[in-house]
This record gives sequence, structure tokens and C-alpha cells, in this order.
Amino acid sequence: MATSIPAETDTQERVFAFLTDPAKHPDVHRIDTHGASVFLEGARALKIKRAVRFPFLDYSTLEKRKAACDEEIRINRPFAPQIYHRVVPITQNHDGSLEIDGPGAPVEFAIEMARFDERRTLDHLAEAGPLDPALVDATAEAIAASHRSAPLAAAEPWIHSIPGIIEGNSAAFREANCFMAGAIDDLEHASHSAFSRLRGLLEQRGRQGYVRRCHGDLHLANIVLIGQEPVLFDAIEFDPVIASIDVLYDLAFAIMDFLRYDRPAAANALLNRYLAIASLDNLDALATLPLFLSLRSAIRAHVMLARIGRNSRDTAGIMPSARAYFELAQRTIHPSAPTLVAVGGLSGTGKSVLARALAPVVLPQPGAVVLRTDVLRKQHFQIGETDRLPESAYRPQVTETIYQTLMRRASRILAQGHSVIVDAVFADVAERNAICELARKLNVRFSGLFLVTDLATRQRRVGSRDADASDATPEIAGFQEKYDIGQMDWAVVDASGTPGQTLEQCLPRFTRPVPSS
Repeated sequence: MATSIPAETDTQERVFAFLTDPAKHPDVHRIDTHGASVFLEGARALKIKRAVRFPFLDYSTLEKRKAACDEEIRINRPFAPQIYHRVVPITQNHDGSLEIDGPGAPVEFAIEMARFDERRTLDHLAEAGPLDPALVDATAEAIAASHRSAPLAAAEPWIHSIPGIIEGNSAAFREANCFMAGAIDDLEHASHSAFSRLRGLLEQRGRQGYVRRCHGDLHLANIVLIGQEPVLFDAIEFDPVIASIDVLYDLAFAIMDFLRYDRPAAANALLNRYLAIASLDNLDALATLPLFLSLRSAIRAHVMLARIGRNSRDTAGIMPSARAYFELAQRTIHPSAPTLVAVGGLSGTGKSVLARALAPVVLPQPGAVVLRTDVLRKQHFQIGETDRLPESAYRPQVTETIYQTLMRRASRILAQGHSVIVDAVFADVAERNAICELARKLNVRFSGLFLVTDLATRQRRVGSRDADASDATPEIAGFQEKYDIGQMDWAVVDASGTPGQTLEQCLPRFTRPVPSS
């Protein structure tokens, strides 16, 4: 829990009173977090580090707060140059009055920032309703870009810190006396066990260059939509070890928060888009996600509990939020067994739409990785997803290569304990048998779905596509009518209705209700 510094706190209360004095600042709005107070006025925001000391940060002296302000500007400008301006002193005049950037001696320091519409942070947007898929994709791209530019960091300090994070969270939960002791013990034991099991993989990731000086605090309140661009802000500045982490651990914070706000489709889409544009090596590290998601959830629960009892203006609803994060930490640390789902059908039956809709439903959270042959073929020829390929790219030999790539990637993901949905035509009996055999070989649950509808519907759907990875045309859809599908052992799904109706037919095979976003 936090330790307040009485002398420093007294000075800060004077500063806070000055910044909220209606005679000088008539339209100010104050927001408190566990480590800072933010004063919003007009187009400007002033952020002041609170005079507190946590196990993970120390703002106990003016000098430390000034250094933290300088570091926050340095760290965050690359993420959000349009937000972060400069560090300004709050000064005291000879008569004892206070002034922003006046001639007197500094008694406090603030980060001067451009004010943005706080209703546009992703936590508010997620709470309000389903998110635009394009926004989720753009968020994944912003996070991936930040990881590509992040400097490499030593892995050992972060890896060595993980047991302490687990124990620190558990100690905070016990001290708060808000959760069942048995649940705390189970979470702690399961987290330590997962860490012991994964330590070698984490060390390997460090050697491969995936431990970097990341943002470090990517919950949804720290991502804001400015115009149509998701902007990352408020990165960790107070401890480089906390932010020098595996890139998947950085990503896991945002995924976890989408789950916390009951937006499983957004959580799944964020993961899938990130994996599509980042290194393929990440497929071999998906076993880390249960631990990473659980740790991130537990940390947020810890932070929420730290707010309770403090003179804060945002305490309403803190306990329910803390409990929700704690329960999510419990769920994610105990992942269910993976499943291999195959979605087949001729062009225009709605395979890809169904695969995306099913992905958040297939446990474990945050849902299945979707592998689509149309996308793999474009990757094979090193062109953009919506660029068109010549007819020669669809020769049988090429198609066989693409299916082999599909099988290899599915195998890698399933070996990590993560579910996969493979999206392909699967018109050939041998192709269907091969994917079934993969599930048998890996001893994972298999579900095969083959979508069917009439030719006119397929041609209409194919003809209306825009900016899609598929190169199918109405003529190709017509040609496919000649295919000899052979004996069909998969579930045959009538896909002539709406995407929602198709999904409803498939959901009984799975264990979760259809997600709302």
C-alpha cells in the first residue's frame, strides 16, 4: 500500500488548493490516480506526481518528483508528441502566493500537456459499447509499431522481478481483507507454478530480442483516440525494470482490459491483428498469455485497492472494479485445453465472417488465433492482403504449399496450449483428413464446420466484397460448383441466412455465449 509523506503532502495540498481556486482557475476539473493528480483547464492539463511512496515507485521528495516529470516527458514524447509539452514549476512568491512558472522558488513541478477529450480513452469507449473493428486494428498496429521502435533491454531483471510481483499482489490482497483467503492462495500458487514452467521460455524470448523498453502500462485508460488515431500515453517512467518487459506482456495489458470491460471480440481481434503484423516468433510464446493476462489483472486489482481509503475523487465503484480484476486474474491463470476448429466451404459461404465471430468464443481466453489461407497466400507472395494475385498463384502445387503452412502454424499455436481456427475451402477430402489428423496427433479437441449455400447467394456475396484478402470472383464461385466434395464427415451448416443466424447454429458446439463486441 501507499505511504504518504506528511510534510510533502501539506505542501501539495496548498498547490492543489491553488490549482482549484475558483477565483484563479474557475473551470478546472481534477482527476486523481494512485500516483498523480491531473488538473484540466481549457486546452491545458497539468499533471502533478503525488507525494507518495509505493513498493514500486517513490515520489516522496520534490527532487524525485521533478526527475519523474522530466523522465515522463522523455519517455512519452515518442508515443504522443501531440500531448506532452514540457515540465513547468509551481513557484512561491515573496508574499507566499503561488504561481505557475513564476519567478519564485519551485515548490512543486507539473507536466504540461495538451488536454484531450477524456471520453475518448479506450476504457470509456469500451464501457459505452462495442468498438469499431477498425479502431481495434489500429490500436494493435500502434502497439506493434511502439514495440518495433522500442530499445532492447536485458531480460533478467524483469524475469527476476516476477515472483516479487506475484507475492506483492498477494500481500496487498491479504492486507485489504476483501477476497477469500483460499482464492488468494490459489492465485498465488498457480501464478508461481506458471512462472516456474515458463521461465525457460521467457529467458529464450530475452535472447531473441523480445524484451524491450516498452510502454509498460497499456491498460485502456492510457490509450486515447485523437481524431481517428489511437495514441498511447502515460507510459511507465518511474522504474525501467517495470517497463523493460516482453512485448507480449506489454500487449497483454490491453487485451486483459478489453476482457475486463466485457469486450471479448475486441480482446481477440487485438491479439489476432498484432500476431498478423508482428514477428511469427510470437506464435511460439502464446503459452505465456495465461500468466501475463493474470498478472496484469492482479496488478490492476492491487492498484484499485490502493485507492481505497485515500482522499480521492474517483473512489465510487473502486471495490467492484478491484473484485472484477481479481476474478479475471483467477480465470485466466487456469486456462482450459485448446481446441482446433476448421471452418470450410466454397467461396461466398461466409467462412471468414464466421471464423472471426467464433474466435472470441473458443476458450481459453482471449480466444482462438485465426489462420486464413487467403491471407497466408498473400504473405507467401509478399504482397498486401488486399492486393490481387495472378491465376498462377492458385496452381495446385501452390495451394498445397499454403495448406502445409496452415498446418505448421496451427501446430505451433496448439503446442502452446492456445486454440486455433483454420479458415480454408477444405473442398478436398485429403485436406479435411489432414487437419483432423493434426488434432488427433496433438490430442486436442477438434470441431469441423462446412458451410453451404446456393450459388446465387455465393456469387452475390463475392461480388459485393470490398478490400478483402480473397481473390474469388463470381465466375470462380460458379466454377467451384463442379468440385467433388466427397464424403463429408464435418457438421454441415446452412449459411444461407445472416451471419448471426449462421453463428447461432454453430455456438452449441462451444461453451461460451456469443460476445457483444
